[in-house]
Amino acid sequence: MKILYGVVVALIVLAATAVAYAVSPRSLEPIERPDPQRFDSATIELGERLALIGNCAECHTAERGEAYAGGRPIPTPLGTIFSTNITPDPETGIGNWSQAAFRRSMYEGLDREGQHLYPAFPYHHFTKVMPEDVDALYAYLMTREPVRNEAPENELRFPFNLRPLLAAWKLLYLDNERFTRLPDADEKVNRGAYLVQGLGHCGGCHTPRNALQAEKEDDFLRGEVTENWYAPAIAGDVPAAVRWNEQKLADYLAGRWVDEHGVAFGAMAPVVHNLSRIADEDVAAISAYITLLMEGDEAETDAEITGAVGDARDGDDIGAVIYAGACAVCHDASPSPFAAGLPLAYSTSIRIPTPLNLIRVIEEGVKPPEGQPGRYMPGFAGALTDEQLVALAAYLRGRYTGLEPWLDIDDVVARRTHPGAVAVAETAEAE
Repeated sequence: MKILYGVVVALIVLAATAVAYAVSPRSLEPIERPDPQRFDSATIELGERLALIGNCAECHTAERGEAYAGGRPIPTPLGTIFSTNITPDPETGIGNWSQAAFRRSMYEGLDREGQHLYPAFPYHHFTKVMPEDVDALYAYLMTREPVRNEAPENELRFPFNLRPLLAAWKLLYLDNERFTRLPDADEKVNRGAYLVQGLGHCGGCHTPRNALQAEKEDDFLRGEVTENWYAPAIAGDVPAAVRWNEQKLADYLAGRWVDEHGVAFGAMAPVVHNLSRIADEDVAAISAYITLLMEGDEAETDAEITGAVGDARDGDDIGAVIYAGACAVCHDASPSPFAAGLPLAYSTSIRIPTPLNLIRVIEEGVKPPEGQPGRYMPGFAGALTDEQLVALAAYLRGRYTGLEPWLDIDDVVARRTHPGAVAVAETAEAE
């Protein structure tokens, strides 16, 4: 029966591949790289702002690589995808792409030659972007310095390495429609919705996915593990000790310290660094839309939160000992100028359904963008054993929240170096 099942699956895959090949679009004619002088400065400047909102350079730049030249590995549950070169190099980049070819990639997920693109390139969000903004982005990229760089081949498991099967994925999940205004929202909120749903593609990290890696529309922005970080819910029931408001979220997104929420770190840090460089009104619009999606009344007052913090554990509790020796000097409320860390009663990392972020920030620390001022926390990788990491994480969860203990701290610590293996814990927040 197993052999028969395997044969049936193989036949289905082959049939789907044949059909996909039959309906796949053909290539578009290559062009000579457009003269950068043909694009006006206002359009280029708009494209630059849109590229920052889309976080394009972060995905399309390899570590120590040239900007936009591709080659960055993007781990997924299906294998590793390498980002492509989007500089105007005519051989390894998009220098011979017409404006029509670029639009097609953004709206239909097809390269110039007609190959299906994997939705790690989030064209299922870019369909929301208006044509004039797509054209501005094209102008900006075509006026960058060409870089010759061939991206490595993707490392995907069978049958996910068969690009034609993406035609079926698109048939199921790609909605090639532009942004629709929210009828009951003002101009500011609509601008935020346009940026979040479109170029900002916030759902790419913050929305749970199904087995075929499509975003679950009914759980929009409800939290998901992405690239070995947990992107917490930013809609619905948000795991924050103090509820966000528009100004606090705008400050956070602009890279400023927020007393009840701290500062962005991990995978969110480069997003915030880019947003700190765009117009304040766009950041304010994003904040207005997202805070509208958050549920719940105002959270407890500072006194209620700090008053709910438990007493330190017994002296022989290894987590309490580690905290007192390594963490308290910065994270405990104190008149000391060194107490610059977020009081952990406010920390989202100890309130989410998985200890993944807490483990990573303990080991890696928090650092501002290179050459930029900002809050700093040293990493403790190599200074703590796995057992000590587990003890500290359990202690922080127990002391600073009223939530159920994490049940998988040992597993997360053991698998932290394997991004595809870490799953969200099944524990839920206590009522």
